[in-house]
Amino acid sequence: MALHQYQYQACDINGKIVTGQVSAETEQEVVSTLQSRQLIPVKVEQQADSSDSGLFKQRISNRDVIDFTNGLCTLVEAHIPMDRALGLLENLNPKPVVQQLIADLRQSVKEGKSLADALQSYPQYFSRMYINMVHAGEEGGILDHLLPKLADFMANADAARRTVISSLIYPMILGVVGILSVILLLVYVVPQFANMFENMGTSIPPAAALLLNISHWLKTWGWMLIPLPFVVVYGWKQLDRSTETRLQRDQFLLSVPLLGSLLLEAESSRFCRTLGALLGAGIPLLKGLHIVRGVMDNQVLTDTVAQAEEAVRGGSSLGHALNKEGTFPVLLSQLVIVGEESGRTAEILEKLAETFDTNVKQKTSRLVSLAEPALILLMGVLVGTIVIVMLSAVFSINQIQY
Repeated sequence: MALHQYQYQACDINGKIVTGQVSAETEQEVVSTLQSRQLIPVKVEQQADSSDSGLFKQRISNRDVIDFTNGLCTLVEAHIPMDRALGLLENLNPKPVVQQLIADLRQSVKEGKSLADALQSYPQYFSRMYINMVHAGEEGGILDHLLPKLADFMANADAARRTVISSLIYPMILGVVGILSVILLLVYVVPQFANMFENMGTSIPPAAALLLNISHWLKTWGWMLIPLPFVVVYGWKQLDRSTETRLQRDQFLLSVPLLGSLLLEAESSRFCRTLGALLGAGIPLLKGLHIVRGVMDNQVLTDTVAQAEEAVRGGSSLGHALNKEGTFPVLLSQLVIVGEESGRTAEILEKLAETFDTNVKQKTSRLVSLAEPALILLMGVLVGTIVIVMLSAVFSINQIQY
């Protein structure tokens, strides 16, 4: 159970009414606490949790889960009992919402549940891979050996995600500024030429007329572009509701030049890192493949893993099954075959994950390096085209008048 804040009124041994606040899991615990202080409870009320209300509701981020895992790893390696370790982590964490989560986990452990069983109540924070690795560690008595691997896995995955996001920030800002510049030019500058043409009393050249029509539309209906990004994002998410539409979308993404190979290697890295960590934790191959299916983002690759799982269940090796499907990179299937022959599958998968991560970082850097000058060139062409069209129209009208 989570800790809550309670406001109380109580009577001391001298008959004086005292008020205050106390943190507890239940109202009965508040009463017991007050009685231990030689106070007679008169009124006990639970206060609303500030972290669960309002616009600034706190949320548990991926970074919070990583910090929790690192802290738990340190305490478990020191052979501190699980309930005490969770109690220490609860007191050390500054975020109330994380404190409540850890308090819930601790209460479940105190009631006799394993940590893995307690984690299953929070699938929004802890993945199936996370829960299964903890379960394997508790069953085999090697949780102190598996938690460091789990912490490293999460830290590497988070670092790779942050690298990609940070690389895309500048091109996105550049693109947004460029689009706004073109819109402002069309809305505020181009209409001034319309007044000039009207004063001259001449017909407007077709190219200039097109720009003036676009300008008029933006001034009249441009507000319709504001919700457009949200509509696109909503429509994109709606594709996830049907397996067929999601499959078509993911097939399209993998077929896009440059982007497709980048996504394939990123997903391959996730596959190798997750399966390698699971096999290294002693989880059977079939169960590991089943867990990996839930980790993959691309439906095409998820189906490939499912088909490989069925092939392995039928007696085939994983490497040959992946090679037969032909969706993942050839390097992956060939090295998995080598790993299975040498009995070092988990180790080779982890090295493959590092290789794919390096390739993803290099390709992302190249794409960003290409995107920056391409965006600048595109914006320059658009702005230059608008200026040249309007000035050419003015010069052509002046020549006709002379």
